[in-house]
Amino acid sequence: MASARITRDVFGTLPDGRAVERVVLCGQGGFEARIITHGAVIQALIAPDAKGGTDDVVLGYDDFAGYLAERKFFGATVGRYANRIADARFVLDGETVQLAANNGPNALHGGLDGFDRKLWQIADLADGAEPAVTLTYTSEHGEEGYPGRLDVRLTYRVTGPAQLSVSMEATSDRPTIVNLTNHSFFNLEGATSATPILDHKLMVAADHFLAIDPTAIPLAGPPHAVAGTPFDFRTPTPVGARIRQNDQQLRNGKGYDHTFCLPLDGGLRLAARVEAPRSGRVMELFTDQPGLQVYSGNYLDGSVAGKGGRLYRQSDALCLEPHIWPNSPNRPDFPSSRLAPGSVYKHHTVYRFGVSSS
Repeated sequence: MASARITRDVFGTLPDGRAVERVVLCGQGGFEARIITHGAVIQALIAPDAKGGTDDVVLGYDDFAGYLAERKFFGATVGRYANRIADARFVLDGETVQLAANNGPNALHGGLDGFDRKLWQIADLADGAEPAVTLTYTSEHGEEGYPGRLDVRLTYRVTGPAQLSVSMEATSDRPTIVNLTNHSFFNLEGATSATPILDHKLMVAADHFLAIDPTAIPLAGPPHAVAGTPFDFRTPTPVGARIRQNDQQLRNGKGYDHTFCLPLDGGLRLAARVEAPRSGRVMELFTDQPGLQVYSGNYLDGSVAGKGGRLYRQSDALCLEPHIWPNSPNRPDFPSSRLAPGSVYKHHTVYRFGVSSS
């Protein structure tokens, strides 16, 4: 009999006594995705390297106490609206919706108590060739100021030897907005390697990016061309190659913290490729979302000890967050985040791991 490729246990306990569960999905060659129900977090992602070893490649904590104590979004599912909404307000069908301003004047990542701080429910487990866990969360009407009861369904599935698929769906009982993402912090040299990601070679399949103001809200006008700027990653380039150039956009973001504009065909396509020089690990990211936020860990400041007791510092990780463009509720020229009753919000992202052939 084949051994199970999925396991389930208790990872921790919330102050009110509710259990936080962990589900481990196993691929091949030691590949594992470890998911916890608090925040629907990718707690660990074990991937092979070019020398036949394996290591965890996402930042986070070894136990639940860290996730409970610190809101750093490590591996979290972010909602109801990922990224920022200017001045923490928007107009929907003629009505002004006021949100909490939790990032300067703006609303960020769902507000003061977003989906990353919620206990999700395990709705389904599927063992077999493609082990999977489906998690659900219901955001009631008015939660964090957002209109509509939003029912969210999220499935993590191992769909290849070293490949994790993330599928999200949401429905609402009244018009609302929704924009979900996974906020994993990747270091392909290993989460405890203490090696910056500045040498990671990054390719982003985007001709344009969204320039931002000092509060990280996209500027008025159309997206900016990447050509001739530090944001041109159309061919593989080390993350750190141009990060210290005297560029106003790099100053505004304290490094890279910008949305790259992906083709708007809506299909699953390659959005980014990352390669680590020492381990030889390669990650390809496929998504059907119109934007990819590239964040170079600019605000990791050594104040948080993560896995292995390591202090996480600036540029210790790279975030690649597929989602709708920031501030889209206030920008009719941007892809829409509006969700009407009877419609289904859908998001599909795939992380495929391999090793360099060079």
